[in-house]
Amino acid sequence: MKKVFSAGGVVFLKNSILMLQKINGDWVLPKGKIEENETREETAMREVREEASIKTQIICPIGETSYRFKNYWSNNHVIEKNVVWYLMKALNSTPHPQREEGFIDSKFIHVNNVVQLAKYDDERDILTKALEIIQSMEGA
Repeated sequence: MKKVFSAGGVVFLKNSILMLQKINGDWVLPKGKIEENETREETAMREVREEASIKTQIICPIGETSYRFKNYWSNNHVIEKNVVWYLMKALNSTPHPQREEGFIDSKFIHVNNVVQLAKYDDERDILTKALEIIQSMEGA
């Protein structure tokens, strides 16, 4: 089994979170593979910038997720993907989806709707944790 290490971000702007819509209709968080000589933080910020044209500032780590999938385009190898997630503040407010990566839409979704919209359980869990951190920051 091949292991892949990735980093991603839960990017907030006021009372909304950045989400990307894939060509199949699924709404997901921005993330991607950690490149050689790149920190996890650098990867997370780069992926958000590439996938949605949003510049960010990292606030804090949220947690990690991992999942397995079959690589259907390459001999059905099983891949275990580990993703480290960061809470990030958006520094600009107009996202543009990276169509070459199969994204057809990108937008900031209100915090009351974002968890239900997310396609995958692990991303819903990360979103829930991120919203708790945001709420605690507002109360501070």
